[in-house]
Amino acid sequence: MAMGVGPSVDDEEVVSTINTTPLVDVMLVLLIIFLITIPVVTTSIPVQLPKERNEIRETKPENITLSVDKDGRIYWNELRMDSTIALIDRLKKIAVLTPQPEVQIRGDGGAEYAGVGRIIYACQRAGIAKVGFITEPPPRST
Repeated sequence: MAMGVGPSVDDEEVVSTINTTPLVDVMLVLLIIFLITIPVVTTSIPVQLPKERNEIRETKPENITLSVDKDGRIYWNELRMDSTIALIDRLKKIAVLTPQPEVQIRGDGGAEYAGVGRIIYACQRAGIAKVGFITEPPPRST
C-alpha cells in the first residue's frame, strides 16, 4: 500500500498566495530598531538658545541714514553722493565725533548688493564703529 504525502509529481499547481510571515518579521525588527534609536536621536547637548526679540531703535538726529536705490545710487539722507571716495571723505569727518554717530543703511529690495557693499566698505575705511540695517518688519499674522 502506498500513501501520498504532499503533492504528487503530476500535480504542478502554482501557489499564488503570498507568505506574509517574513514581511511581518522584518517590520517588527524595524519597529524595534526605531523604538530604540529615537530616544538617542532626540537627546542632545543641553544649550540655552537666545530668545527672539524685536527692538525698536530710536532714530536720533545724529544718526546718519545712507540709502541705496534700485539703480545702485547712494544717498546721504536726501543728498546724492557722486562717488565712494566722496562718501569716505564725508564719513571720516563724522568718525572723529564723540560719541560717534551710527550709520543706518537703507537698501532697496531690488538693488544689487554692490551698492550696499560700497557703503560698508566706506564705513570700514572711515572708521565707523556702528553700522545698522533698516528693514521692513514682517507682516503681523492675526
